[in-house]
Amino acid sequence: MFIRSERLFLRPGWPEDWAELYALIDDEAVVRHLARAPWPYRADDARAFAALAQDGRYPHFFVTLPGPEGAQLIGSVGLMPDEHGPPGAAPLLGYWVARAHWGRGFATEAARAVLTLAATLGHRRVAARHFLDNPASGRVLAKLGFRSTGEIRPGASRARDGVAPTLGYALDLDPPGNSDGDRRLAA
Repeated sequence: MFIRSERLFLRPGWPEDWAELYALIDDEAVVRHLARAPWPYRADDARAFAALAQDGRYPHFFVTLPGPEGAQLIGSVGLMPDEHGPPGAAPLLGYWVARAHWGRGFATEAARAVLTLAATLGHRRVAARHFLDNPASGRVLAKLGFRSTGEIRPGASRARDGVAPTLGYALDLDPPGNSDGDRRLAA
């Protein structure tokens, strides 16, 4: 699967992407806000992530920024099952952008493209969580139309080698074909 947004191109990761991925994510300021990435982040971690198989119901993408010299990898975005939720729980949205690209709206743009795909895949609700010490991620979710559920719960963080408080969000999606493009918001 591939997605083109206004400025970005989202594509699957390929095993040969590992070195570029490693150069971007080998940054504690990025990794500490992710649940599944370890710290220190090693080359083998990048190789494993770049080679992850796709799941048609929970796709994940490398976020690239096309330019005259080709497309530059700048982050990742995707959907994943909520391993801690009840059976049938809404998928979780996850994303990260390399520090050099923070503050330019790339996380919002990439996530918006994945949310459109989520509706096409039949998801009617998407959930997300962010660590409380990462308010920037909360601002991204708010721009996407997510509403806080008010639920604060411990979230595992491999990089922190433990748990830290997270805040939950949810977004109800319109079915595909809604030409207005408006989303019903969930509280």
